[in-house]
Amino acid sequence: MPAVLIVEDEPRIAEPLMFALEREHFAVTHVTLGQQALDAVAGGAVDLVVLDVGLPDMNGFDVLKQLRQRSELPVLFLTARQDEVDRILGLELGGDDYVTKPFSPREVVARIRAILKRLAPKPDVDTDKATPWQVDDSGFRLFFRHTELSLTRSEYRILATMVQRPGQVFSRAQLLDICASDEDSFERSVDTHIKTLRAKLRPLNGDHLIVTRRGIGYLLDTP
Repeated sequence: MPAVLIVEDEPRIAEPLMFALEREHFAVTHVTLGQQALDAVAGGAVDLVVLDVGLPDMNGFDVLKQLRQRSELPVLFLTARQDEVDRILGLELGGDDYVTKPFSPREVVARIRAILKRLAPKPDVDTDKATPWQVDDSGFRLFFRHTELSLTRSEYRILATMVQRPGQVFSRAQLLDICASDEDSFERSVDTHIKTLRAKLRPLNGDHLIVTRRGIGYLLDTP
């Protein structure tokens, strides 16, 4: 049973989320302060932290900075802020995902499941047969058939997301949000990134794996 720590000082937000997680068979602990969160993590038995940015005693970003000094525990941010800078800062500091208030508790549960699934230990199999892709999130590097691709930040974020969810169709709006870059302010910029990604994969005979679903978006096919 995965153990989730919720760090949120507003009961009207924390309680429905706790109920939704417990209904899906998560073990849930709730604290209201950043220092309480750090103490709980130090005590162990936590698999993921749901962390509010605005806490009474300290900023959620500061909590994450201290947490990252001792642990790589996955963190999902809850934020009332719409500012793109705040979202980018949370991810660059080591957050795994974020949800903007107001949100659906079911969406948060789904995102938590996705994070835990992505970070779960992979079975000991021949990776050459399993997938031609290797993603190095810590180094922001991506390999295809053992060749490192030279990617911009936006290209890396788009392709890494698609690699981690093969077969899932992403709309232009979703990929634009994944880019989270000032240079990418129009959905058509996503088409440009897809075009350059295909060009970079073409010498490795992988350009056909990025498939267009007309009027919907793009997906990554499996070889």
